[in-house]
Amino acid sequence: MTVTAEELRVFRGYFAAITDNIERVIQGKRDVIELMAVCLISGGHALIEDVPGVGKTLLAKSLARSIDCTFSRIQFTPDLLPSDVTGVSVWDRDKGEFVFRAGPVFANVVLGDEINRASPKTQSALLEAMEERQVTVDGVTRVLAAPFLVVATQNPIEHEGTYPLPEAQLDRFMMRLAMGYPNREKELQMLDTHGDHSTYDELRPVVHADQVEEMVGIARRIHVADVIKSYLVDLADASRNDPDLLLGVSPRATLYLMRAARTHAAAAGRDYVAPDDIKAMLTPVLNHRLILRPEAQMRGIDMSSVIDGLSQSVPVPGLRPTA
Repeated sequence: MTVTAEELRVFRGYFAAITDNIERVIQGKRDVIELMAVCLISGGHALIEDVPGVGKTLLAKSLARSIDCTFSRIQFTPDLLPSDVTGVSVWDRDKGEFVFRAGPVFANVVLGDEINRASPKTQSALLEAMEERQVTVDGVTRVLAAPFLVVATQNPIEHEGTYPLPEAQLDRFMMRLAMGYPNREKELQMLDTHGDHSTYDELRPVVHADQVEEMVGIARRIHVADVIKSYLVDLADASRNDPDLLLGVSPRATLYLMRAARTHAAAAGRDYVAPDDIKAMLTPVLNHRLILRPEAQMRGIDMSSVIDGLSQSVPVPGLRPTA
């Protein structure tokens, strides 16, 4: 079923409402805000990795407040237990039976603050929820409500007392984002708007959870031509055969790239995916999945140059390769 012009208009209206609302709090970071919205609508999860104080937590909270949905925050610490995330069955004396008390993962938007400070055992409590949208406790599987988004944050500078996320968990995040510092003009504007109070306190929901699900349905019906699918597979194959890479992208990454490109196309008002949509999503979707060989790192090669190389080496559909 094709997407109608009216559906695209509705999609773009909701998308702009969410991103404009967040930008009232997070100023000068429109690109990161839009990527977060793309991640939500594409059914993915986001890992925000940056230095303290640049607004990682505030971005996640502002996204949740812009949607009329449930929100929970998990402060990851070394002594946090898996049951503190998923929930636990407790004995109800009056009922004479065990009753399940849901953990903070049972929310539409879940903020995992400083996720790398928890033990690997606790980090793994999120694996089933992130991939299968369900939680199994004491042999009982409970489905999580839609939409469901995990936003995890971590500090890339301070590594003492932290547990690096394993590749299996990193691969479950659709995107890894970096906030970066604001430019001078935006930082001056921030001093004016946040000097005596936070504009976050004034945020109100602009869309409902059901409307987000409507956006999800529209994005899933954005057309992806066979040549575009071949382009996606060629990019993945190129990463797996790149001499500078120890590990290329997984099939899950190829699927995430297509989903993100669909949402990006819908936000641009198109009912089909173009190569530019894929190129726009390459860095946020792939930058945490690829692993450089040590000898490539010694030559000064970084991840951004590798991703640029992949983009340039794979012929774009409809264009003849130059001689």
